[in-house]
Amino acid sequence: MADTADVPTPSASSPPRRQDTPGDAVRRGASRRDQGFTLPEIAISIALMGMLVVPIMSAVTTSIAASARSRSAAQVETAVVNAADRVNRAPKSCAYSEYVRAAVQSQGWPGDRAAVVEERFVPPTVLNQSGTWVPGACEIQTPTDLLVQRITITITSPDGKARRTIQVVKSDV
Repeated sequence: MADTADVPTPSASSPPRRQDTPGDAVRRGASRRDQGFTLPEIAISIALMGMLVVPIMSAVTTSIAASARSRSAAQVETAVVNAADRVNRAPKSCAYSEYVRAAVQSQGWPGDRAAVVEERFVPPTVLNQSGTWVPGACEIQTPTDLLVQRITITITSPDGKARRTIQVVKSDV
C-alpha cells in the first residue's frame, strides 16, 4: 500500500478552494490601483504635461518668428543686390533712383521702400590732400568725363523689420 502521509487531505472545517472572479477582488478590498485614477492624480498629470508643452510651444513660436525675420532679410538682400546690379549696368546718369525703385517693385513691394543717396567725388586741389564726396550725382545736369559717383542704396522690408544698405561706385576712371 502507498504511503499517504505526504498528501494533504482536506479537513472538514475548511471549505474547498475555488477560482477568483474579477468582482471578488473589489469585494475583498483590492488595492486602489485596480480601481482607476483619482482626480488629484489626473490634475497632477495634466499640470506636468502643461509644464512640458509651454516651453515647447515657446520654442516653436520663437523659431517661426526667427524664420520670418530671416525670410524678410533674405528678400531685402535680394532686392538690394538687384538694385546695385541695375545701377551698375545703367548708363552714366545724374539720377539712379528709378533703377532702384524698379528693383524694389520687382519684389512686389512699393517703390517707397528704397532710399537713394547720390554723391560725386571732388578731387583735391592740393596734391597731398584727399578729395571729398559732395551731394548730387552730377555737378551740372549732364554727366561729365572722369566723373566718379557713389550711390548709396537702402532698402527696407514692407514690415520694417529688415533693412540693408549697399554702396555702388560708378566711374570712368
